[in-house]
Amino acid sequence: MTSLLARAGLQTGPMAPTQRVTLEEIARLYQLAAPETGDEMMGLWSRPIRPRALQHLVTVQREARSLVSALYRFSTFWNLLLDDFRLDLRTGPEEVDLALVPYSDETHPQRFGHMLILKLAHGLLSWLGGSETAVKAVRFGFARPDFAADYAVVFPCSVEFDAAQTSIHFDPLQFDRPITRSPAEASLFLQRAPLDWIFTGSRGHTNSLRVRAFLYGATWQSCQLPDAASALNMTPRTLNRRLKGEGTSFQDIKDALRRDIAIRALQQGTGSIEQIAFDTGFSASSNFHRAFHKWTNRTPGSYRL
Repeated sequence: MTSLLARAGLQTGPMAPTQRVTLEEIARLYQLAAPETGDEMMGLWSRPIRPRALQHLVTVQREARSLVSALYRFSTFWNLLLDDFRLDLRTGPEEVDLALVPYSDETHPQRFGHMLILKLAHGLLSWLGGSETAVKAVRFGFARPDFAADYAVVFPCSVEFDAAQTSIHFDPLQFDRPITRSPAEASLFLQRAPLDWIFTGSRGHTNSLRVRAFLYGATWQSCQLPDAASALNMTPRTLNRRLKGEGTSFQDIKDALRRDIAIRALQQGTGSIEQIAFDTGFSASSNFHRAFHKWTNRTPGSYRL
């Protein structure tokens, strides 16, 4: 395991469990770990998911006649393979939802595993339908983690914690698109795993994502809450309340953008650490080092590729 982490560009050692991990690092780790461990879910569950299982899942999904049918096939597929929980599909005129029901009490829920299963369902539906499938809500059957705001980047909807069970909820009106994916497109989808099922280019932004998009397209260093509120056609008080309801704040979003800009610049080698510190709003590199370690539990130099 230590070797896999190192080869994926991740730090090892006592601080590794709390370090910040980028999308590229997740993808590299998955693409190394899945074939070498013989488990396409990287040891997340008590039973390994044998090689080519996901290929079979995508083939089964592609042959479905509708997105509801595809989601049903998704649930039955995993119910044949998993011993940890079953997937319950519930359909109605106003909502379609998929829930993870544990076979026994989860003392320490596998948070990443729960997220990955839900995101795989969402990513596959979006890919099959050719555009982003809107999500009404996602609920997790575990306590709100310190990084809860990051879930808004993965799921374009309201995200709740401390729910009775983990579930994802869809509007059935979104399920009327035809499935037209070819075998060649399925092969590409599998080759890129897990990129296309984790990050699907969501258009249905939550307020936090809309603020981030505004900051990214503006002179973000000098932007303040009233600027963002004006761009989103609401008062600062309303925006602040809505962001609080999503478990974040304007300053948290701005800091996360600074962090991600810094990580990308470090990985691309586009400048010295001192220059990156200045570009992300720090007057001294020592302040940047302290803030960066607080954000990621890693040093800036550790992100150099």
